[in-house]
Amino acid sequence: MSETPPRIAVLIPCYNEEAAIAQTVADFRAALPMATVYVYDNNSKDQTIARAKEAGAIVRSEPRQGKGNVVRRMFADIEADVYVLTDGDDTYDATVAPALVQKLLDESYDIVSGRRIATAKDAYRAGHVLGNKLLTGLTALMFNVRLLDMLTGYRIMSRRFVKSFPVISAGFAIETELTVHAVRLLMPMIEVDTKYKERPEGSVSKLSTYKDGFKILFTIISLVREERPFIFFGALFAIFALLSLILGIPVVLEYVRTGYVPRLPTAVLSVALMLLAFLSLFSGLILDTVTRGRWELKRLSYLAITGPQGLKKP
Repeated sequence: MSETPPRIAVLIPCYNEEAAIAQTVADFRAALPMATVYVYDNNSKDQTIARAKEAGAIVRSEPRQGKGNVVRRMFADIEADVYVLTDGDDTYDATVAPALVQKLLDESYDIVSGRRIATAKDAYRAGHVLGNKLLTGLTALMFNVRLLDMLTGYRIMSRRFVKSFPVISAGFAIETELTVHAVRLLMPMIEVDTKYKERPEGSVSKLSTYKDGFKILFTIISLVREERPFIFFGALFAIFALLSLILGIPVVLEYVRTGYVPRLPTAVLSVALMLLAFLSLFSGLILDTVTRGRWELKRLSYLAITGPQGLKKP
């Protein structure tokens, strides 16, 4: 077992958070004095960078707009054994971070996810709560995710998770992608209730309930296509086949009754739809085999990295 304590990095993606970033950095530095706190600014137009530096964070910049782009850069740049990902809006409870880190190390998890429990009525907007429940439920159905808050921004992660994660999303869909990646690779993960408070005065949410909600929905659909192709193309098969039967059965019945096919265009369309249905079915079968091979390679890459069980407790 290692003689040195694990390297802990606090990662804070940030955009226009001058009202909250100093307190966020101070709280996590106090909670995890052995950790290095990184703030990655994403083209802020206010005093975010200055406030973060004054609070003692290492500040870097990512010019490509979007939280996913920032997280991709942080995961690539920063070397650590344990990563604490949080937001820069001072809404997450930094005081529980040591316990979450300890849980990851003691029980060899790859992700300890902080489920948000609002401490005030206005901390968690109703539209966000509903959207989170719907999207988390859909992801749970498609990927067998056993989480109640998939879209939390508070996660403690192992090195082998971070360094095996090929970030694709550019924006807020990054949380969905993080969850699906962990679930698909059968990584040990757990969810822990954490307090979620209101933003300080002057801090404004960058998440659009409808715009970003639809982006997350499309990300889920895209991930189903890439990670569960048989389900995706099987659904297309069912839709095309059903449409073909709806259009084709009356034509067949008419032919049986009269011996004629008076609606030839409908008959042709019905046959075309059935051909598309079986093309979708065979595509799903083939891609499912390919995806299985990709999964095995990703799993081997993940296992090649030392897990948290080999680290000394801080």
